[in-house]
Amino acid sequence: LQQLRLTEEEKRLLAQEGVTLPGALPLTQAEERILKKVRRKIRNKQSAQDSRRRKKEYLDGLENRVAACSAQNQELRKRVQELEKLNGSLLKQLQALIKQTSNKATQTSTCALV
Repeated sequence: LQQLRLTEEEKRLLAQEGVTLPGALPLTQAEERILKKVRRKIRNKQSAQDSRRRKKEYLDGLENRVAACSAQNQELRKRVQELEKLNGSLLKQLQALIKQTSNKATQTSTCALV
């Protein structure tokens, strides 16, 4: 006769259901059904734990990506403000130069007419 080997988790669930299995094989069909049911519960529990762990890892990854994107977004907004300031300053300089050169052109044409 073979010895029936149960894990601690299997023993705990069997006790929780108030079932005791014989220590030797073979098992009756009813005992095998009970053992299959207990093992399925254990697999389902493990699967649920793995699923929750994977979901937590995924959410942690998303949170890290959000933080990184937010930081990058902030840096880019700051850079846009700096470039807009610079652009405004260069535009003023260009307008001043255009005004200066147009005044000189007016003066030279006035002199030619006299």
